[in-house]
Amino acid sequence: MGKIIVNLDVEMAKRKMSLGELAEKVGLTQANLSILKTGKARAIRFSTLETICRELGCQPGDILEYRDDD
Repeated sequence: MGKIIVNLDVEMAKRKMSLGELAEKVGLTQANLSILKTGKARAIRFSTLETICRELGCQPGDILEYRDDD
């Protein structure tokens, strides 16, 4: 069984954006954004993903990746 990898930290680093800065721009707490960034989130709303992508200037596929366990 595969898993979803969250590459939010990579996209933030490309833009030299801190967790606090992104959290403020997307209207999330740093704690909730950190849960997403570390891959511990169980779900993400499309509206949240859309806002993150808009602020980072990226596509959803830049943030979320599927990897097979093989």
